[in-house]
Amino acid sequence: MDANELELTRFQKNDFFKNHPQSPLSHEQRQQFEHLSYYPLNEDLELQVQVEVFAEQKTVPIQTTTGTTQYFKRYGQFTFTVDGQAARLTIYEADYGFFLPFVDAGAGAETYGAGRYLEPERLGDNHFYVDFNQAYNPYCAYGPDWVCPVTPAENRLSVHIRAGEKLPEGKWVIKA
Repeated sequence: MDANELELTRFQKNDFFKNHPQSPLSHEQRQQFEHLSYYPLNEDLELQVQVEVFAEQKTVPIQTTTGTTQYFKRYGQFTFTVDGQAARLTIYEADYGFFLPFVDAGAGAETYGAGRYLEPERLGDNHFYVDFNQAYNPYCAYGPDWVCPVTPAENRLSVHIRAGEKLPEGKWVIKA
């Protein structure tokens, strides 16, 4: 995704959050909402990766922010490099497609503490398009009424992923 496409996508998401009736923000939050916070485009984190598909794709329980459980199939894993450091993530499969929750080293300070999400795009031949510039916060980052899967331990990274959405900032943010 080039810089212009990314800027348009972010503009549209801000408009959705501010004006759409299905926004994850409360009416009060929407009144004060200005925009989401993002890292600048990081072309080094727009990846085509080869996924090592697990021989046994087990369905596993993943806890949610409210203590309930959701189930995902562990599909496969891939490795990549961030700022010269190797990293590994697991991709999960759900009814709606592929799901990549992750927590990076900036969690709680720069990024949402419970992690961010991506929906990797299958390209064929066990290759996926993973663009961390499109990483987004789950709706539970914006209010306590949302139920979100908590990133599993295997997807907690010791490196910073300086791409995508950052911690929400502004008068509209509900402080936990």
